[in-house]
Amino acid sequence: DHSFFGSEWQKRWCVLNRKTFNYYANEKSKQPKGSFSIENYSARLAFHLRKDSRKKCCFELTCPGKRTYEFTAPSPAEAEDWVDQIQFLLKDLRSLTIPFDEEDEEELYNDVDSSDSVNTTSHNTTLNQDEPNVETEEDDIYEILPGKQPKPE
Repeated sequence: DHSFFGSEWQKRWCVLNRKTFNYYANEKSKQPKGSFSIENYSARLAFHLRKDSRKKCCFELTCPGKRTYEFTAPSPAEAEDWVDQIQFLLKDLRSLTIPFDEEDEEELYNDVDSSDSVNTTSHNTTLNQDEPNVETEEDDIYEILPGKQPKPE
């Protein structure tokens, strides 16, 4: 908030998720006082926001046509870290599109059992601990395949 006498700063606890910037009244607050999507925002150091000794601790988040958010971090290094982390996430958000070739789609991404796939079969296998000639340890898993069972003597 900007008043007649200059800027009034309010202390907030900030949390940055993958896409969302949340700010809380304090570290123990359960509900955010506000939140916004960082998509289409940009982050930069903003030394012009303060005239006092903490001016090198300032950064801002801006987006054309949207509210500008102004912050003062506890130190210049932390302000740089916030800007770096936000820019990293913004770059990551812009590169989330994964290209794919429709011809290779089934071959590359067929890791889910589907009923319409000709080559995919599903078997439920259980371990019978009473079966002879099968040694078990707690950390080992044994699978008995059809036609591969040992013959009783």
